[in-house]
Amino acid sequence: MKDDAPIDRYLTDLDAFLALPQAITLLGMSGVGKTMLSTALRRRAEWFHYSADYRIGTRYLAEHILDNIKYKIMRMADPFVADLLRSDSIYINHNISVDNLDPVSTFLGMYGDPDQGGLDMATFLERQALYAWGERESMKDTGRFIAKAWNIYRCGNFINDASGSLCEIVDPDDPEDPVIGALRGETLILYIRAGQADEDALKERAESDPKPLYYHPAFIDRHLAGQPADGRSVGPKDFARRLFPDLVQDRKPRYQALADNYGFTIDAAALFTPDPDLTDGGDSCGPVPRADTFLERVLQAIRDQVADNPVARGNWTAYVNACRTRAERRGLAV
Repeated sequence: MKDDAPIDRYLTDLDAFLALPQAITLLGMSGVGKTMLSTALRRRAEWFHYSADYRIGTRYLAEHILDNIKYKIMRMADPFVADLLRSDSIYINHNISVDNLDPVSTFLGMYGDPDQGGLDMATFLERQALYAWGERESMKDTGRFIAKAWNIYRCGNFINDASGSLCEIVDPDDPEDPVIGALRGETLILYIRAGQADEDALKERAESDPKPLYYHPAFIDRHLAGQPADGRSVGPKDFARRLFPDLVQDRKPRYQALADNYGFTIDAAALFTPDPDLTDGGDSCGPVPRADTFLERVLQAIRDQVADNPVARGNWTAYVNACRTRAERRGLAV
């Protein structure tokens, strides 16, 4: 217990916990509030907002995205732009930002009839694999960006806005998984668990406006079985709509396993509890808690989970030690 005493100080003393240089990875279904929270922390409290999809699009898929655009241009019925591109009279670039990730989503695409904007099966699966590779690499970059956030921008706290498919690209039962190792070595993995009302809202949103998503190979192979290789007669959005309810159920145990083994869980309802005195309204941030309130709610969830859980206590100890090492490197007293 002697060695635990300094660690427990951060568990019982909120001010001590708030003083740590935080680095938190948000885990959860697309649409549960990860980006909303990350955006609020960036705008309101100057946290460094590390967006997985931004990193994927600007570093790992940038060339593929631009090549796809050029491919489309070169096959336009009107040769005007194609001729300019061929003669190097113009150049093409994307305009990806943390707040505009459409080029990534558009490149990932949906399986289905090409005449309806879909991708044939081979192209769809190729892009799924490319995205998975980019996502893994972006997560392994996290530690480097935590250092850059401080060294360049003097952002003391860091939020990793991970993709909803993070649970699909790792093996939650393998502590040697390189992505898990990179994240747990520097950050606190926090699973924002959707309640039934949240799930219903996500499903309703996916029904009205389905988006391109990455799917675990075992999951998508099952749903592609028996479908035409060229995607003809398959409506891309209809196909995506049919998948989403199953996807939610398929991902839930993966998220929970990651949280149970390497991090912590907080319910979306508890995290985003509306309180006029403790929330930042406006700027399209919704009922997002202030940075200190967010950390207070996180700490309460941690307290509840470390009480009788040696794995959770180990995760807590590892995180505090990572924060203290970070503080020491920065010359900070915590």
